Formats: sequence, structure tokens, C-alpha cells
Amino acid sequence: MPIVLKDRVKTTTTTTGTGTLTLSTAATGYQAFSAIGDGNQTYYLITDGTNWESGLGTYSTSGTTLSRQQVFESSNSGALVNWGAGTKDVFCGWPSAATYGGVPSADNSSIGTDLSGWSAFQASLQNGVNGDVAYGNNSTNGIVSTYSLVYTISSAYAGGVLAPNSDIHFVPFGADRGQKISSSGVVTTYSLVYTASLAYWGGVLAANGDIHFIPYNANRGQKISAAGVVSTYSLVYTTTNAYSGGVLAPNGDIHFVPQSANRGQKISAAGVVSTYSLVYTASDAYFGGVLAPNGDIYFVPHVAAVGQKISVSGVVSTYSLVYTGASGLYKGGVLAPNGDIHFVPYSANRGQKISSAGVVSTYSLVYTAGGAYTGGVLTPNGDLHFVPYGALVGQKISSTSVVSTYPLVYTTPDAYQGGVLAPDGSITFIPSNAAVGQKISTNPGAPLGLGVCLSSFLNKF
Repeated sequence: MPIVLKDRVKTTTTTTGTGTLTLSTAATGYQAFSAIGDGNQTYYLITDGTNWESGLGTYSTSGTTLSRQQVFESSNSGALVNWGAGTKDVFCGWPSAATYGGVPSADNSSIGTDLSGWSAFQASLQNGVNGDVAYGNNSTNGIVSTYSLVYTISSAYAGGVLAPNSDIHFVPFGADRGQKISSSGVVTTYSLVYTASLAYWGGVLAANGDIHFIPYNANRGQKISAAGVVSTYSLVYTTTNAYSGGVLAPNGDIHFVPQSANRGQKISAAGVVSTYSLVYTASDAYFGGVLAPNGDIYFVPHVAAVGQKISVSGVVSTYSLVYTGASGLYKGGVLAPNGDIHFVPYSANRGQKISSAGVVSTYSLVYTAGGAYTGGVLTPNGDLHFVPYGALVGQKISSTSVVSTYPLVYTTPDAYQGGVLAPDGSITFIPSNAAVGQKISTNPGAPLGLGVCLSSFLNKF
């Protein structure tokens, strides 16, 4: 559903409580909310002259209503206002949360939704062209397409890794076999040594070409060699929901990102597994990690109240976040070409990033929902794509800092978890509960060497 704004839209409501608003006719000299269009989203503001609320809602001609999906700000400390009896004014507006810079912003360089840029993007979708890439009918000639999988199951895979031979391996979460897609698009499965319910979450390509799966509930490590041999190895520490995602450090160590683990764990380039102390631990604390240009590894906050990182010298420390307090904020992160690390919004109602100078800031998103995206990918043109988990639309941030959405061919609850950039520039979403694979051809036919992969989270989850 698109976000629609129209000039001079204003009405009244006598709705009480915190639910959906039933709208009256248009105020004198104004348009009715019907100008927004049935089923479309819009930014709304409501006030009774004392209390007020701004947010994002969906207009429906059935009953002439406006939902209150997301509150940006309000006189009730940012929560839904519990309206009492009486008449309230309701009108369209452009809230500060949707302007360049977002709210709150810590550094004046926080990106947001550029209205003119986003509108141009939406227009390009309607016209069938975005730059030199045709959208058209997504099921035939669009950049978003689907393909058949050999094996599907609920919670099958979580994250993927690009192998040196250009095969994309899906990381087994609940699957009892491995699955991969070749550079020519052939999907095949292979046997695993160890399987368990919710075994691994995310993977990392080691310097020697081995792919390591990150242990979630697994009681042992598992890897695939560059020659395709699957083997297991002992871990020092295991627990329920232990780690999710991993990062390859400059010295060749692979760090597992602690989700509910009370200690860090890594495997050296020589294959030695060891643990180390963390400053902050909590249940479901972090989800995925990113290697910064200076060699620091940042954990992506899920429910953590603070950020946590590991310096290139191995020192673990914490830092303040701008936005916390919601359940399941972010899952995964992406390193932008300018050195900013973007957290991928899972249930967060705003984006959050860390600049190369270490400044944390937030910015507005076009689309938010509970369990929306999981993992992200940096494309050759500098766009950051979020991977749809429960989201009904794709969402990306352009190299010019415009946040926009685009249609998907296939959506389903808990569809994909993590994505991988292939050498041809296409993004492959990793199937979790999806019955089909889905990919985005961001630059068809363009050559891309592995050295272009800038993000440490690019082929990891």
C-alpha cells in the first residue's frame, strides 16, 4: 500500500479511546479523506485543542475510517492518545519524523525520507522504469523474480554465504539438508553431518574458503570446505539461542555474535575455538554484526539497551544508542559505502545507524511493521536493500540517502531471512518459510568481482 498525501484534507471525528477513527465529512474549504484512496496509507494529525497525536494510518472507505498504525509523536509521551468525548480535528500533514534527518538525530547527517526523491521513485515504478532497469511486470521482465526450490520446510534456512566458486549456500536453521544455488541458477541439496531443530543462524566465509555456520541451538560447529566437504568441530560453549550471525575479523578470526550467550566465542584462522568476556549480556540481546572500516566489529541490537563492539585489538566495550526500548528492534546490519553502519529494521519504527566517526543517529522509514525485515545487502550501485521477512514490500536506501519501497513478487509471513549478493549483481533472499526463492536483479549483466563486497554482513546473517 502506497503512502498518499493530498493538499487540504481535513475532517472531524468523535471517536473515543485508542482505536480506529471514524471520520466525518470534509471541513468547509477542505477535501475529505476519500481523496487519499481506499486502502492507502497517509500521515495524519489529530487534536482536540489540548491533546494531540501525529502518526501513520490507513484510510478505508468501509465505514469511512482511519486506522492509527504508528504514532510518531503525541501529547501522551509518544503513545496513542486515549481520546475522551468531544469533537477532534483530523487532517493530513507532513510530520517531522518523515523529514530529512529524522527524529531524533544525533549528528545532522542522519538520512531520512526525501519526499521529492521518493515521489520520483514511485513515479518511475508506475512508468515501468527506474534508471536503466525496467520494472514492468515483476513476474516476467521485472527486476524482482522468483524461482523454484528443491527443498522447503518451515523455518528451513536463516542466512546465506557466497562461496568462492560463486555458489550461494543457505544456512540450515530447521532444515535437515543443505541447499545451494549455483551461479547459473541451478538449485541443489546436499547432506549435512549434523542437524537439529533451529541449529544454525547465519554463516561466514573464512579466509581459506571454508563456510562456517553459526551455532544457534547446535551443540557443535559445522562447516563446508571450499571443496564441498561438510564436517563438524567441537565448540567451547553452547546454550539455547546462543549466537546469531558472525563476522570475519581482519586477523582471520570468526566471531559469533551473541544473542543470548553470556560470553563471546570465536574460531581462529587455525581452527582453534575459544571464548571471551562480554561487557553486556541479555536474552535476545544482539542479532548479527558488521565489520567497520577501522576493524571494529559492531553487534546489531535486537533488544539490547546498549550497543556493543569489539575493537581490532580485541577490546570489548559498549556505547549508547539513540533508540531502544522496543521488543525486537533490528536484525542484521549493512556497511554503506560512506562507512555508516545501518541496522536492519525488524520491528523498529525508525532506522538507526552508526557513522564512521561513531555517532549514532536515527532516520525515518517509509514502511514499518512487526517482524518486517531480517538482514540486508549492499548492491553495486550503493543501494542498501532490506530483506523481507514479514514485510509486504521491499525497502531500500539509495546511495543518495532516499528511503523508498518497491513491489515484491512473493510475500508470506516469515518468508526470508538474510540475503546474498551474487557476482552478477543480483540479490538472493534466503528462504525461511517461503515456498519459492526470490531475487532482485539490480544490475543485470554487470560483472562484479568478490572484491567489491564492502559489507561484512553482505554474505552473512
